[in-house]
Amino acid sequence: MAKIRKKIKTVRIKADLCNGCRACEVICSAYHASPRYSSINPARSRIRIIRYPLQDIWVPVFAGEYAFAECMGRDKYVIDGKEYEECAFCRAVCPSRDVFKEPDSGLPLRCDMCEGEDTPLCVQHCLNQVLIMEEREEDVEEQEYPEDLEVGVDSLADKYGMDRLLEVIARKSMKS
Repeated sequence: MAKIRKKIKTVRIKADLCNGCRACEVICSAYHASPRYSSINPARSRIRIIRYPLQDIWVPVFAGEYAFAECMGRDKYVIDGKEYEECAFCRAVCPSRDVFKEPDSGLPLRCDMCEGEDTPLCVQHCLNQVLIMEEREEDVEEQEYPEDLEVGVDSLADKYGMDRLLEVIARKSMKS
């Protein structure tokens, strides 16, 4: 595969500055509402605040790629004397949990860095500068990514089975 020079956007997270205001969740869900800014539903947000308020710990986590299978890792992390499961900080959308899934359809959500905006809105609206936008240029191999529709169909097939999915599609096509 050919290598191309590509501008990579990332968001650096300074979790120790997060106070759990959830402004990032609110603006993300409003931006991704249909029509845009018509509603606020944090379940549609591509960023979530993992919270442990008794220990005053708030950790922003962005939605990552869809994982077709549940991971085998069940590592534990100790932060300030409190033990956390690996899943608490995982970015992947997987069959074993409902985090980062569209609440109505169950389709996986993925952070798109507010495509079309210069800076992701969560970074713009972060009150404590927890989220910092960084850009760098890298030589990367051109990759073909599956379309969102393909990822959605794969997710539905994993959840309900391909036979059931095809049955529903056939029934829907008869109504059209």
